[in-house]
Amino acid sequence: MSNALITLLPSVVLEGLLLGCVYAMIALGYTMVYGVLGLINFAHAEVFMVGAVAGVEVYRYLGPLVDNPYVLALAAVIIAAGVSGALAMAIERLAYRPIRRHGSSNRLVPLITAIGVSFFLQDLVRLIEGLWHGEFYMNYPASDPMEYLHELPFGMTIQNKSILVMVVAVSMMVGLDRLVRRTRLGRAIRAVAQDLPTASLMGIDPDRVISRTFLIGGALGGVAGVLFGLLYSQINPFVGFVPGVKAFTAAVLGGIGNIHGAMLGGLVLGTLETLGGTYLFFLTDGAIGNEYKDVFAFVILVLLLLFRPQGLLGRAQGEKV
Repeated sequence: MSNALITLLPSVVLEGLLLGCVYAMIALGYTMVYGVLGLINFAHAEVFMVGAVAGVEVYRYLGPLVDNPYVLALAAVIIAAGVSGALAMAIERLAYRPIRRHGSSNRLVPLITAIGVSFFLQDLVRLIEGLWHGEFYMNYPASDPMEYLHELPFGMTIQNKSILVMVVAVSMMVGLDRLVRRTRLGRAIRAVAQDLPTASLMGIDPDRVISRTFLIGGALGGVAGVLFGLLYSQINPFVGFVPGVKAFTAAVLGGIGNIHGAMLGGLVLGTLETLGGTYLFFLTDGAIGNEYKDVFAFVILVLLLLFRPQGLLGRAQGEKV
């Protein structure tokens, strides 16, 4: 049995890294908004969901016209990023900015607003899809080129769609890192995150920077929605909840507000979840199966908050007086 578990390890780790890439991209949206505003934007899970739905619509309408599955996937990623980014900007403009301008010091107000926006988007998408197509359970179509298996060392196999997911996710995360570190917008984002009043005195428009931060985070969430749909096929208006909670856990795990921490947290959480879901079945002789893997996110979150509340790459912060 131990030999079988060791043989299975590389494949399980690879699957965990794939899942972790999706978590990391969603977590970046949480951590960017928190870094700038100190706000946990729980509506980001539904921005991810809308991106997944937009990707399905691209496949539905462009699928008969485009033969190349990779071009079709690229079109789905680009359009989903645009739709989700625009939606995130609209949420910030209509829901969060009025609260911020009224100067409410109660942090529960934007948090409750985010939860309300989340429920609103779930029901709105359900209504639109129900009226438009008569159903709201949607599937990403399978294609033979995407499903093609490659043999890897140590008995591992990987599908073309999995390679595509990893390449797109890593490219987007590297691109975001370069944007934040080496561009004028990135410097403005870091300045507003460090001290919003002082940044505004130095000629930076905080509203514009915050709006663009939501745009970037929303676009990443939309891309993650398409990647999730390619990996797991079926989506619905409620598909954002569980990945959203886990991505939030990944952001906290890495250090909320830390971009590299969000990336690391997503990869670590995806790997631990897959390892736990697979190996607990064998170690408990079938008493605990893969259906318990979702518990891992919450167990890890509780333990982290107990022993290292600032996260893996976060720093303990003193209270400003």
